Amino acid sequence: MKKHILVVDDEESIRELLNVYFVGTGYRVTAVASLAAALDAVRQEPPDLIISDLQLEGADGLQTIERLKSAVPDKPVILLTGVLFDPQAVNQVLMSKVACYLPKTCSLAQIMDAVRRLTQAPGA
Repeated sequence: MKKHILVVDDEESIRELLNVYFVGTGYRVTAVASLAAALDAVRQEPPDLIISDLQLEGADGLQTIERLKSAVPDKPVILLTGVLFDPQAVNQVLMSKVACYLPKTCSLAQIMDAVRRLTQAPGA
């Protein structure tokens, strides 16, 4: 069975790019634009992995991640964001909440490397 990825980003172009890329590489994808839609999606069909933007329209990014993690606590989250963080802040705050932090400027190959690593992990 194909691994299922939930993509949460309010930028339509990012959702479409990730959807086309991951479907083309053998994953199933649900792509949504809001926290409410993401929470509905995880209730309907829990994903194997979540890729979420930090800044969603109408939602605080860290609260978004916390709510998604509380809905599916055993599933890894990749934070894919245009917000650049100090590496020390990432290690102290974000890495306790997410499995991986990637800037939106990274390549699709880097995102795929993280996805493959996290969907092969036990419990993913």
